[in-house]
Amino acid sequence: MRHIFKNLLRHKVSVAAIILLLIMQAYCDLALPAYTSGIVDVGLQQYGIEDCVMKEMRHGTGDALQQFLSEEGKAAFSDAYVLNEETDRYELQKITKDEHSNLNELLEQPMVMLYAAGHMEELMAENGMDAGQMAEMSKDPENMEQMLAQFGEISDSILTQIAIQGVTEEYKACGIDLNVMQRNYLLATGAKMMGLSILMLAAAIACGYLSAKTAAKIGMELRGKVFKNVLGFSNVEMNRFSTASLITRSTNDIQQIQMVSVMLLRMVFYAPILGIGGILKVVSTKTGMGWIIVLAVVVISGLVLILMGVTLPKFKMMQKLVDRLNLVSREILTGLPVIRAFSRERFEEERFDVANKDLMRTQLFTNRVMTMMMPAMMMIMNGVTVLIVWVGGKGIDVGNLQVGDMIAFITYTMQIIMSFLMITMVSVMLPRAGVAADRIDEVIRTQSTIRDAGTVRDDERQEWRGEIEFSNVSFRYEGADEDALSDISFVAEPGKTTAIIGSTGCGKSTLVNLIPRFYDVTSGSITIDGIDIRELSQKKLRSLLGMVPQKGVLFSGDIESNLKFGGEEITDEQMKEAAEIAQATEFIEEKPERYHSEIAQGGTNVSGGQKQRLSIARAIAKQPKVLIFDDSFSALDYKTDAMLRKALAKKTKDATVIIVAQRINTILHADQILVLEDGRIVGKGTHSELLAGCEAYQEIASSQLSEEELKGGVC
Repeated sequence: MRHIFKNLLRHKVSVAAIILLLIMQAYCDLALPAYTSGIVDVGLQQYGIEDCVMKEMRHGTGDALQQFLSEEGKAAFSDAYVLNEETDRYELQKITKDEHSNLNELLEQPMVMLYAAGHMEELMAENGMDAGQMAEMSKDPENMEQMLAQFGEISDSILTQIAIQGVTEEYKACGIDLNVMQRNYLLATGAKMMGLSILMLAAAIACGYLSAKTAAKIGMELRGKVFKNVLGFSNVEMNRFSTASLITRSTNDIQQIQMVSVMLLRMVFYAPILGIGGILKVVSTKTGMGWIIVLAVVVISGLVLILMGVTLPKFKMMQKLVDRLNLVSREILTGLPVIRAFSRERFEEERFDVANKDLMRTQLFTNRVMTMMMPAMMMIMNGVTVLIVWVGGKGIDVGNLQVGDMIAFITYTMQIIMSFLMITMVSVMLPRAGVAADRIDEVIRTQSTIRDAGTVRDDERQEWRGEIEFSNVSFRYEGADEDALSDISFVAEPGKTTAIIGSTGCGKSTLVNLIPRFYDVTSGSITIDGIDIRELSQKKLRSLLGMVPQKGVLFSGDIESNLKFGGEEITDEQMKEAAEIAQATEFIEEKPERYHSEIAQGGTNVSGGQKQRLSIARAIAKQPKVLIFDDSFSALDYKTDAMLRKALAKKTKDATVIIVAQRINTILHADQILVLEDGRIVGKGTHSELLAGCEAYQEIASSQLSEEELKGGVC
C-alpha cells in the first residue's frame, strides 16, 4: 500500500487541491440536514419563527418580559427595542449578530414563564402541579429554575419550542400574518439548500476531474518507468520476469493502481472528512442517541476486518493466475502453426481451460465476498435507521426530542455509515491494488546485471577499427551447474570474416551474444580495439555493432522505417545500397509502394527469407565497424546466399564480419573458422586447414558436402 501512497505524494499540489474540494463538498453535505431539520421544526411547526427575538411586541408583553430580566438584561432590552407611541408597541432596532444572539438567550426563559402563566391549567395537568404551587412560583422570577425543574426533564430544544409558541401567540395578537412569515422562511431556506447543492455539485465535479487526471498521470508515469527500466534489462532479467508477466504488470497491474488511485482520492479521502464531520454534528444535536453510532461503527469495522482477512490471500493469488493465463495465451497464439501441424488443438484448449477456470474460481470467490458486502451494509444501515426511529420516537413522545432533530440525526448517521461503506468498498479492492503496486515496484527497482562502468572510455578512440578479441572467456548461465562456454580465445580482425560453426547447442549464439553485452562474461575479457567492452558505455559499444539475430524481427511500419531503424542519420542512398547487398531490392521493387510498403507487426506479411534479408539490410545500412550474423542466412536459398556473401565481401571491406552458420557453404571462404564443441574451440583455421586437421569439422563437412567438394575444397 505504501507504494500507492508514494505515487500519490508525487502529485502533492493536485492532492492538496482535491482535499480542499472534498472539505468543501463535505461541508455542504453536512450542512443540508440542519436545514432540513429547520424546515420541519422551524418552518412547518413554528411558522418560520427561529428564536425569541421578536420584530415587534405589545407594550404589555415587553413590560412583562422585563420583569424577569436582570438590570443588565433590561439595559440590553432597552438598547434593542424602542417603544412606538403611535402603535403602542415595542419595535426591534438594527442590532449586530452577537447582540441578537445574546438577546435571544436573555428572552428565552422569560418567554417560557409568560407562556406558562398563560397556559397554567395545561402545564399543571402535564406536570402534576397544583394551582397554589404554580401561582406562588409565577410571582417570583427568582424561582424560575425551580419552576422549570417542575416541568420535568425537558431538553433545550423543547424549552425553545415552548418559548416560540409564546412568540407565535404574540405575533397573532399583533396581527402579523404568520403564513407569509412561514413562506418567506421556507423560500429562503430552500434557496440556501439549493445554493449548497450547486456548490457541492461543482466541488464534486472538480474533484472528480482532478482525481481522474492525477490517476491518469500516475498510470502514465508508472508505464514510462516500467518501460524505460525494462528496455535496460539484460537477458537475465527478461528470463527472470518472463515476457508474459511484464506485459501483465505494464497493463493490468498499472490499470489496477490507476483505478484505485481515483477511488482513494474520491472516496477514501472523503470518507473520514464526512465521517468525522457527521460525528461532530451528531454530538451537537444532543439527542442522547450517540451510542447507536458507536454500535454501528463497531459492527461495520468487524465486517470490514473479516472481509479483508478472507480476500487478501485470494487477491495475491489472482495476479499470479492472470500471469499464468497470459503466458498460456501467448504461447498458444505464437505457436498456433505448430499446434495445428501436430493436431494438438484439443490439448491446448484443455491447458487454456485449466488456467482460465483457475482464474475464474478465484474471481468468483472474491466477487461473492464483495456481493455479500453490500447486502450486509444495507442491513446494518436499515437496522440503525429502525433503531433510531424507535428510540427517537420515545424521545418525541416524552417531549425530549423534536421530529426535525430526529430526521437530522438519521441523516447524519447515514452519512457516517456511508463513509464507512465507502472505505469498505475500497478496502476490498486495496489488497489487489497493493499486490499490483508491489509487482510494479519490483520491476522498477530491479537493476540490470549489465551496467555501464562508473568511468567509461568512449572518447579514447577517434577512429574505431572494430577488432574483436576474446581472451580466455568463460560464461555460465545464472543457476547453471557448468559453463556454457569455456576458455574461448580468438581475434576477429577488420576486413576479414570470422565464421563460427558447430553442432546445435554448442554455444555459438551464446558466444556472439557476449559481444553486444546481452550477457557479461563470467571470466576472461572481450576487447574491441584493445579496450574491454565493459569499460565502454553500452550505447557506444552497440553503436559500433550491427547485429542480425537468429530470429529475424521486423517492426510495424514500412520497409523504409525498418531499414533506417539504426539511426536517423541513415540516408536513402545508404538504405538502398544495404537492400541491394542483402538481395532485397528485387522483391522491394516489385511492391507497388516499394520502400513505403507496409510491414505488419512482427513482419507477418513477408516470407521468412524476405524477413531475413530485410534484417540483414537493416544491419548493413547502419555501416557498423563490426557485423554479426547469428545464423542469419538459414532461410536463404544457395543462390541468394552466394550472391549476398559476394556483395557483402565487396561493400564491407573494412568491417569485422562474424558469421554463425550451420551450413559449411555459407562460411567456406571465411578467413577464419572456429569450430565449437561443448562450449570449447576444438578447431581454428581456414576451410582447407580444418578439413586437414580437425576431426569435428571433418564430420560436419562430410555430412554436408559431396566427395568431389571435399576433395576439391570448394563449393
